[in-house]
This record gives sequence, structure tokens and C-alpha cells, in this order.
Amino acid sequence: MNAAFALGALVAVAATVLMITRQDAVHALLYFVVSLLASAVVMFVLGAAFVAALEVIVYAGAIMVLFVFVIMLIGPERVPVSGRAWIGPSILSLLLLAEVAWVLIQGPFTEQPAAEVTPKQVGMALFGPYILGSEIAAFLLLAGLVGAFHLGRRTTPGRAAAPTAGAGGTNAAVQGRDR
Repeated sequence: MNAAFALGALVAVAATVLMITRQDAVHALLYFVVSLLASAVVMFVLGAAFVAALEVIVYAGAIMVLFVFVIMLIGPERVPVSGRAWIGPSILSLLLLAEVAWVLIQGPFTEQPAAEVTPKQVGMALFGPYILGSEIAAFLLLAGLVGAFHLGRRTTPGRAAAPTAGAGGTNAAVQGRDR
């Protein structure tokens, strides 16, 4: 299992370094997905199958969809993704897939993994002693989304952004036109 752990960690570090060094946001996003999948493989090898599943579902799934929406909202350069852009992430992903297959073919683990963590225990911890951390993380994600929307908002030249609703829920621009 040490070899599987080392290989997963190596793929995670390589994908993270490649993610940081990419100029195009879409290419960096591809490497980020591979990095998250590699850390899920590391968790699985360590015996934390539930944490690995959460890593894939929450981070590699939901958060990555959010990142794609933010990138599309901000509007990346219209550079078509060439076939060569998929080579690096594909090789690293195939390496991870081969590693998971090798671990599963090995059969039952000879070592007893750490105590199994159930979804109920995770929920009790998140909404028990760690509720403040969970709420802060939710607030930071919301602030990032609002910031991305604000940065990506486009206005027509010579025209200000639409005014906000005034008192009583009426729009000031509409009131001015009615006169």
C-alpha cells in the first residue's frame, strides 16, 4: 500500500504544479480536477473510503461545476481547447485509474484501516463542534460567488449599471420615465 500511496501523492503534486503553471484557466481547471481525484485516491488507499467518496462528489463534482460557471461568467479568452491540452490530464487520470485497479485487485487489505467513519459521525461533527467552521466556509464560498458575479458583470459603454429598487420597491429609473 505504500507504493499506491506514493504514486497517488506523486500524481496529486504533479497535477497541482501543472495547474499552477498553466496560463489558460480551462487547462488549469483540468489539472485541478486530476489533483482532486488523486487526493481522493490517497484517501481511499489510507482506508477512508467515505472521505474519498465525499472528495469526488463534493470537490471534484459540485465545486468544479461552480468553478466552470465562474470561469464562463468572467469570460475566458475564446481560445479553442486543442487536442494536446487533454494529453497531460488524460495520462495522469489513466495513471490514477491503473492505481485504483491495482489496489482493488490486491484483494482484502492485510492491515486493518483506521476506524470507519460513518456519514452520521461526519454530520454530527460538522454541525456539532465544527459548526462555526462550516458556516465560515459557506460564507466564504458565497462571498467568492458574489465577487465573481460583480467582476463578470458587463455594462454598456456610456450607461451605468441598472439602479437598485428605491423605497416601496419601485425602480427610480422607471419613476423618472413616467413623469
